[in-house]
Parts: sequence; structure tokens; C-alpha cells
Amino acid sequence: MATIDHAALLSSLSSASLLPSPVIPSTFKPTVQLSVSFNETPVAAGNLFRASTCKVAPEVTFTPESGVGSATKYTFILIDPDAPTPDDPKFAYWRHWVVSSISGSGHDVAKNGQVLTEYLGPGPKDDSKPHRYLFLLYREPEYLKGLTKEDVGGEEFVQRRSFGAKEWVEKHGLELVGVNWMLVAGDGWKEAKDEL
Repeated sequence: MATIDHAALLSSLSSASLLPSPVIPSTFKPTVQLSVSFNETPVAAGNLFRASTCKVAPEVTFTPESGVGSATKYTFILIDPDAPTPDDPKFAYWRHWVVSSISGSGHDVAKNGQVLTEYLGPGPKDDSKPHRYLFLLYREPEYLKGLTKEDVGGEEFVQRRSFGAKEWVEKHGLELVGVNWMLVAGDGWKEAKDEL
């Protein structure tokens, strides 16, 4: 598991206009290290991937949170604030993956939780600037009974767009504890020096 420097992570989020944002408050301080990797290539605070390398769900793990009970559960979401393009994000947030009731052990979230929205790989168009993708881990409140697929919304392509992530998190009393993020470009995207 690659170690992530929390100061560097927060700085990268700020530079990418993700901190503060509707889903990451200006006061956010990570209490866990959220590690994400696609075929053993780690996501590291905004590094660039091509869409074809993200077709299969990544492995997502997190360090145990100190000072919480062993029965504590977590919810994980992957969203795109740049859908359909960073210049016209009218479908933000695009909901790519939601897993809840994850045990606090931190091992592979998809295997230790309840999948509410199946993984859908990023798919920015080749003529779009790279999209930012947010991996967010939340501590669930003790009173929260298991969330269901109906609580989050349908899985059809158009049902995933315009997900009210901030409102959904607030409704269920979820507390942000870990963040990671990446950029993804279409396989045919040609890098221009002024775009990154």
C-alpha cells in the first residue's frame, strides 16, 4: 500500500478546485489513508489515467481509523464532478460506484461492503479535457440502518447523472474521513500543454 502524504493530498485537491467543494469542506482533515489502485498502478492525488486502464473496478483499501469502535461501518463513493465535460459539468455529480456497510478493517471495500451502485468505469470523450474523479470514504453514524440500492438511485446510465452527493451524504449523516482522486482522459485524447 503506497503511503499518501496528507498535506500533499490536500494541496493537490486545492489546486484542482476540489477543496473546498460541495463534497469536500474547507475544514476537511483525513483520518484514514484511502488507497486506490488499477492493476497495481496507484491513484496518487490527481495522477492521470487513460479510460481503457479503468474499465475494471480498482482495489480500494483504507487504513483503520483510530479512536472508533470495531463495529464502525463506512460508505464509499466514486463520483465525477466534470460530466459530461469540465467546461460544461451539467451532469455533475456522475455516480460511478457506491458501496456501504463496509467493515472498519479497511480491506477491499467491494468485498467487505454492500454494493449499492455497481462500478462503471470512467468514460470521458477523446475531445474532452481530462475529468477529475473523486474517491470518497465516509464514516456511517451508529444509528444508520443498512442503506439499500433504492436509497441511492437506479443503475441505468442516465439514472447515474446529476447525483446530489452533498445532499445524499447529509441526509444519511455520513462523515467524510478519506479522499483520493485522479484524472482520466479518453484513450484518443491528445495532451495540450495548457490543459493540465
